[in-house]
Amino acid sequence: MSSSEPEKEDSGVPILGLTDHEEKLVRELMAYLESGNCEDIETARVRISCLRELGTVISRFPSIRESQMVRGEMRDEEKLIDSITSFSHPSHLLRSPTRVVAVRSYLVAKSHAFSMLAILVQDKPEFYVPVRSILFSIICTLMIEEVYFSCLGDVSFPDHIRFRLADDLITLWDSGVDPRAIEHLPALEALWAARDAAPPCFGTMDGSSELIRVSTELGDDWCKFLMRSISNDETLQALEEFLFGLSYEEILEVRSRLIRFGISAVDNDEVRSYLGSNPAYTVVNNDDPRSFYDFYVDRRDAAQLRRRMNAPGPKRTLEEIYLKHRIVLELPV
Repeated sequence: MSSSEPEKEDSGVPILGLTDHEEKLVRELMAYLESGNCEDIETARVRISCLRELGTVISRFPSIRESQMVRGEMRDEEKLIDSITSFSHPSHLLRSPTRVVAVRSYLVAKSHAFSMLAILVQDKPEFYVPVRSILFSIICTLMIEEVYFSCLGDVSFPDHIRFRLADDLITLWDSGVDPRAIEHLPALEALWAARDAAPPCFGTMDGSSELIRVSTELGDDWCKFLMRSISNDETLQALEEFLFGLSYEEILEVRSRLIRFGISAVDNDEVRSYLGSNPAYTVVNNDDPRSFYDFYVDRRDAAQLRRRMNAPGPKRTLEEIYLKHRIVLELPV
């Protein structure tokens, strides 16, 4: 994240754009590509230029803060929270403020631009690593937006906390940056890095070995989260989905087969043969951070379906449960 204040329009709303760190990285990366006579450098330049122009255009749309007066009536905290929560429903797309929809599109466009840069410098770690980190931050911003929506709809959260989260969402839509990213991004990056360092070893399918291996890679915050949440069936189920890369229903099917045929352990190839060629969830490709988001969305959609159908299994993703835990600790009641 840039340590400097983002440029602002006369209205005081930040102009969407790359941070100082991102601009510096892009300049250095382009110079490297130019020195190597990269044939795709002009396409990359155009993509970044279009991204900058898109950010400038979106910045002309009013902030949500400017539309709190409706028909002469000032929205109070409760009305603002209800209004913002409604933006999370896909059926309300045409009622969502332009700024909200446009910022999401900007983040998608930014992910495409930096994905292209990642491909062009994949053999140059000093560029590839920071570009990949930027991609991950975009993905986490989209995830965190959904977690904020979940918190706003959670009546167990006190109103003053929900209002602060609503205010953070508005800041995200104004700037394209999550104001709490500095706290949450390292935690999510560590969680995914631990998963990457401990690929699933299906074995007896009890999840304990995966849990131990992941936990050794994470810090005190994760341990506190586990101590507080692991006795909850939903947390354990969501964790197993995250670690195994399988849906709750697939995990039950594999376990049932192990018991039925007296099999003591199973490997990856056997699991896939049991479940067929069409897995429920996207297989994560560590070379493409966008597949992390695909995997998250698959689990989120499955969780939402179980919630609507009142079906067994996790009703939230591990990321949502973990981030809500962190938010509760961060914002005292």
